[in-house]
Amino acid sequence: MSRIDAKFAQLRAEGKKAFVAYVMAGDPDYAKGLEIVKGLPGAGVDIIELGMPFTDPMADGETIQLAGQRALAGGQTLEKTLDYARALRKTDNTTPIVMMGYYNPIYSRGVDRFLDDAVAAGIDGLIIVDLPPEEDDELCLPAQAKGINFIRLATPTTDDKRLPKVLENTSGFVYYVSMTGITGTADAQSTEVAPEVARIKSKTDLPVIVGFGIKTPEAAEAIASVADGAVVGSAIVAKIGAGESTQDVLAFVASLAEGVHRA
Repeated sequence: MSRIDAKFAQLRAEGKKAFVAYVMAGDPDYAKGLEIVKGLPGAGVDIIELGMPFTDPMADGETIQLAGQRALAGGQTLEKTLDYARALRKTDNTTPIVMMGYYNPIYSRGVDRFLDDAVAAGIDGLIIVDLPPEEDDELCLPAQAKGINFIRLATPTTDDKRLPKVLENTSGFVYYVSMTGITGTADAQSTEVAPEVARIKSKTDLPVIVGFGIKTPEAAEAIASVADGAVVGSAIVAKIGAGESTQDVLAFVASLAEGVHRA
């Protein structure tokens, strides 16, 4: 059983939904970014999504793009992002870590080398937004062979014909993108999300977590009430980008976690 599977089993036993928090590795700089990541489990985060900064983040809105630019300007690399996982694993061997981003940095490192390093660092899952199911031989299947979950995105445009292909080699959980477009723009609406989550859950036993457009504890609670959990990224990253202290960022994260766990 992977850490992700174990976490969902624990949450189900407790009658709770999952709170997933996204932060960009290396934002606003290496040291503060690592301090924030280390503080996420204590703030109630169930699964950490660790963004891999990339020069051409086509699915990201301005907030995440700027975070990636700050990280890259500060010298963040894929190796330093793996260092975040290594550092967290020294004190926390249970919180799942999912790396999220684009394929190019992994391809440049070499898939086999990256996967071996990721396993050794304690990475549990990957979300690679620019690798469709038709390219599963490239990274998805090798990752799963190493015990790393490959988490796929489903969107409002993923119709019933496409959905089985999306789900085919997905593991860990399904990430439902609550709207079309880029991150950090419109607000997610639980009334629109609920039937889509139900549709996906009718086709898979995997948990369905909803992200994009969740900015407040109230919104997180509403979305989590109709899914297996909620992801918040841009709202957290915006606080980091505004120069808020680690303590204030983690206090905001804790408020989001409380909202999800009330659902």
